[in-house]
Parts: sequence; structure tokens; C-alpha cells
Amino acid sequence: MTVREEGGNGPDSGEGAPVNDRVRLVRAGELDGNAAISGGTVGSKRLWMGRVENPPLSSTDNHHHGDSEAGIFVVSGHPVFVYHDGTREVRLAGNPGDFFHVPPFVPHREENPDPDEPAVVVIARTTQEPVKVPVPELYRRDGHADAG
Repeated sequence: MTVREEGGNGPDSGEGAPVNDRVRLVRAGELDGNAAISGGTVGSKRLWMGRVENPPLSSTDNHHHGDSEAGIFVVSGHPVFVYHDGTREVRLAGNPGDFFHVPPFVPHREENPDPDEPAVVVIARTTQEPVKVPVPELYRRDGHADAG
């Protein structure tokens, strides 16, 4: 068996094949915003994947991702994921090479407490597009607030 590496549009790239019958290559410079794999970039039906960079000393708002699960891989920096376990706020600090899992409807926020280094992560979600639902506070999913 011969393995060949081809560029995205070469003769063996699958160009002309139906979108869901070929492997798609999305190069680093071809992202659509943060999205590398989505309905808009490659015709994905159930997956969104992208790269996110949180600047030094930054924090997102409190939010959840609806019925989508999220898997996060830390590329660089030291992001902190904050959620509420029903009795207290929990802070999970990550390092390069670590993974996080965020279940559906779990309110959380991402922070980058480092004053100098951005936190770069790759995120995969089980929807074709990103879903981000702001919430006024962190709460346990089955707690007092509406989960969606």
C-alpha cells in the first residue's frame, strides 16, 4: 500500500467527490473565525472544532453550550475552567497537554490569569456550529436555574 500526502486541491484530494465522501484538510490559515471544522467550513453535521486564544488576564462570561458536549485540549498557556458543584465554585487549572470535558448545559467560564501568556486551546463540540448561552451566574446544572 502506498501512502501519499497531497495538498488540499491536488489530483488525489477528492475534489469533485461529494462533500461527505472524502477527507477534508483545513489548513491553519483557512479557519473561519475560530472554526476549523463546522457546517460552514466542511459540511460537518454533528461536530464543531476550532482554536480559541484567550488573552492574558482575561475571562469569558458565565455560559453553557446547550445540549452540546465540549472537549478541550490545552495547546499552550494555563487556562482555568470555573464551574459550580452545587455548594461552591470550583476552579480547575490546566497546563499544556491537558484535556477538559464540559458536559451539556453545565454553566462555566474560562479564565486566563496569566499576566503575560495567552491561553490557546482546541475545542471540539458535538454540534456543527458553536453554541454559547450566557447565564447570569454559575449554578449546578440540576439546581435552581433553567438549564436551557
